[in-house]
Amino acid sequence: MRAWQDEACGAPVRVFSPMKMRQSLAQLEQAFFEEIAEDRARRQRLRETAVQRTRQRQLERVHKHGNWRFAFLVLSIIVTAVVVTIAMFETLYYVMG
Repeated sequence: MRAWQDEACGAPVRVFSPMKMRQSLAQLEQAFFEEIAEDRARRQRLRETAVQRTRQRQLERVHKHGNWRFAFLVLSIIVTAVVVTIAMFETLYYVMG
């Protein structure tokens, strides 16, 4: 340990040598394995979130297409009813007249 003086206030400043590693190899390995487990769990959560978003988008797309199909079905029924009604009255006019 060395002591120097601070130029601003004249107080001694101590410079310490680098700290020695206090963790044993087993502690480092344990921390490494815990980090790996956390990383795997995080990746699994991200994967599940992505699958959930994909399912949600697909459900919205199916619902949207279903709405369009229903609107087309209603429109086609109305058009068919109008055409049949006109044809019926035309035929009735032709038969009676």
